[in-house]
Parts: sequence; C-alpha cells; structure tokens
Amino acid sequence: MDNNLESKNEYFAKKEEKDKIIQEERRKKMIRRVSGWLAVLAVLGLLVLYAYSYFQKEEVSQKTTDVEYFRSQGRDHIKTGDSHPPYNSNPPTSGWHYDVPNQSGIYDKSFTDEQLVHNLEHGHVWIAYKPDLPADEIEKLANLAKSYGSKIIMTSREANDVPIVFVAWEYLLKMQTLDESQARAFINAYRGKGPETIPDFGFKDFRSGK
Repeated sequence: MDNNLESKNEYFAKKEEKDKIIQEERRKKMIRRVSGWLAVLAVLGLLVLYAYSYFQKEEVSQKTTDVEYFRSQGRDHIKTGDSHPPYNSNPPTSGWHYDVPNQSGIYDKSFTDEQLVHNLEHGHVWIAYKPDLPADEIEKLANLAKSYGSKIIMTSREANDVPIVFVAWEYLLKMQTLDESQARAFINAYRGKGPETIPDFGFKDFRSGK
C-alpha cells in the first residue's frame, strides 16, 4: 500500500515537473514570438520615419533649388571696427563677427554685416533687401517676417547684388521679387539651425511710424 502511494506521488511529481517544463517552453516561445513581432514593428517604424524624413527633405529641396551653400568661415569674435579677411558670400553667411548681435525684428535701416553674422550664428534668418525695393514688396517681406516672429531679422542692405536675399548660417537664397512659397521653405529649413541655440526674445517692428 505504501509502495503504491509512493509510486503515485512520484508519478504526480514527475507529471507536475513535466507540465512546468512544457509551460516554460511555451512561455519562452511566446516571448520569442512577441520579441520577433516587436522587432519587425520597430524596423517598419524606422523605415516609415526614414521615408517621411526623406520625402520631407526632397520637398524642401525642390522648393529651394536656388539655395546657395557656402562653407563656414568660422565663428571668431572681433572688436568693433577691426579688419578681417573678406567674406566668401554676399551677404556673409558665417565668419568674423562682433560680440553683440542685434535684436531680432523688422528695421528700415542697415546694420554692419559683422553684427548680423552674430545673429546668423544664433540661428536667425536675415532678410536683407535693397533700400530702393518698392514699398509694397517691403511690406510683403515685413508681413512674412511677422508671421514667424522669433529668430527673424529684416534690414535694408545697400551692398546686396539682388533686391532680396534670405540669409542663414552657411546658406543664401537670392530673389529679384518675393516668391513667398520659396521663402517660407528656406525659413522653415534653416531658421534655428545656427551653431549656437540661443533663445530669442523681443521681436517687433522697429520701423518708424510702426
């Protein structure tokens, strides 16, 4: 009788152990299966993200085909009035600049290139227009600048070789007349992309009578 009971206990113990092994194998298989699906979903997510990023860049590229790139000339600070090597673009897109940038906003006057290069370093987009640009075109530029606000500075600039130039760190977009779609594509692509991410406060229209 004791032998039978002992045999039954051994049988149930072995069965319980076998059931535990089977359950553990099932659990491991489930984990592998779930991990596999998660890996597939992660890869698909990365592919979707890559595709989105690629087509977004393509869209920006198609809208800004006239953008010019100029290799950085560095970020050296110089004292006001100090001489320096010539800039490699007109207007400049990098290089030697004064210690203090200008306040962002809309101006009907000019500032030195050396001061505004510091704005570019902070990720600002500089809208530089010839002083003789028609008033209605200037107002269109001002409305465009206001629609963005921060990290935009708009000034007149006699030395432009075209009526309107959009300037960012290392990039230029020149226009004879405003193409708002192309201008917005440029601003969206390069605003806030300077080598220094400094917060910008106090944007306003500084023009007289505004």
